[in-house]
Amino acid sequence: MTLAKPDWLRKKLPLGAAFQSVEAGLSSQRLHTICQEGCCPNQGECFERGVATFLIMGDTCTRNCRFCAVKHGKPFPLDMDEPKRLALEVKEMKLRFVVVTSVTRDDLPDGGASHFARTIASLRIHCPGVGVEVLIPDFQGSKQALNTIAMAAPEVVSHNIETVPRLYRAARPQADYARSLTLLREIKAMYPEGVTKSGLMVGLGETAEEVAKVLSELRDVGCDMLTIGQYLGPSASHHPVVEYVRPEVFDFYRRRALDLGFRSVAASPFVRSSYMAEKYFSEMSA
Repeated sequence: MTLAKPDWLRKKLPLGAAFQSVEAGLSSQRLHTICQEGCCPNQGECFERGVATFLIMGDTCTRNCRFCAVKHGKPFPLDMDEPKRLALEVKEMKLRFVVVTSVTRDDLPDGGASHFARTIASLRIHCPGVGVEVLIPDFQGSKQALNTIAMAAPEVVSHNIETVPRLYRAARPQADYARSLTLLREIKAMYPEGVTKSGLMVGLGETAEEVAKVLSELRDVGCDMLTIGQYLGPSASHHPVVEYVRPEVFDFYRRRALDLGFRSVAASPFVRSSYMAEKYFSEMSA
């Protein structure tokens, strides 16, 4: 049985001039965004504000997470000109802070870590002063790949824990909860001056006690920033929405996370891992 979507989860899609300008720029540079490929409910709002979260290394993932709208299959070879095109589009958009994520590329020897590094380097060349947040996959636990990210020195390194351990088999069977926690611990050790961040979805069938334990374990590995948002199933073939979590529960999770020592917490039904990233990073750094 499909749950009826509550009123607080309804959002109109703006289609004004700013939205169209962002779409046109992305198309002309042959760039992907997780906003589009992931069917993000905030796409219209973010495009209207002239921001987007870039998706590098193609639009095809080598994994098939049951919550994600990004298509999966055999990806194309890396586009070595992509880092420059992305940086030029960031310059054209006049962004002061940019979020770059990727599909998971288990077919590549380093999982695409060097492509992330090239993208960060290109942004430093073409967009001096821009803040960079990278939302990275788990690189199958490779410390060498993680060191490549640390050496590139983005302002924020983000890796989403996504859900509670009990639901990994159903929601993200090719991932591993302990591996993701270890990644966050190791990037903090390798790059202590950087900010670490993670994201969690709710509404997949987790309990409040399980969420509380995840928050505690994220703090134990030094995670600085946290996002918590409502899971919205992309289609009937994806993991079902078990619950639409009420806004006051998000407020409770936010207070709990701040009490644990997170430096910044964004928690509400429409929050996604890169939502208002510049705002929350600036507030944390103030």
